[in-house]
Amino acid sequence: RVRADAILEKNNLMGVRFKNVPSFVYKIDGELNINDLGRIKYDIAYGGAYYAIVNSEDVGLKCEPMYQRELISIGMKIKNTIQSTIDLICPIDNKNFNLYGTIFTGPPEYKSNHSRNVCVFADGQIDRSPTGTGVSARAAILYERGKITLNEELIIESIIGSTFKVSISEVNEEGSR
Repeated sequence: RVRADAILEKNNLMGVRFKNVPSFVYKIDGELNINDLGRIKYDIAYGGAYYAIVNSEDVGLKCEPMYQRELISIGMKIKNTIQSTIDLICPIDNKNFNLYGTIFTGPPEYKSNHSRNVCVFADGQIDRSPTGTGVSARAAILYERGKITLNEELIIESIIGSTFKVSISEVNEEGSR
């Protein structure tokens, strides 16, 4: 169960805050070869769902609305290729899992933000938000790589510019975030 709290200022809703389920990294620095795209580098992490995370510039795209169709097409190719070529076993319950989506990352529109991402999920939909479970998965990767520290806050933009703030609040014994 995830509990959410409203952030109010003079009775105006300013935002919502919640502590997500534990997030963790499944794979760092994976590579795959996709016809017509070549070699693609990716990471896989869990933040409430499993995602493959790919730098958008590595596939010649930007995390902008004008690239929506291409992001969907390539995102689904990446998801389906990983799903069909790698035995994905959850390290917690030792059961097979499915990738929920592909998250493309890129530079932010506003320098005060950390980055921008586009989540292509399920059957080829794009999330208009930065995606709570996806941002949590990204935070686990950034923490694992030493790019953020405990309680450091990042602001991640979506394809339409909406933002989520994320931080790692604790690290448990198993190393999950």
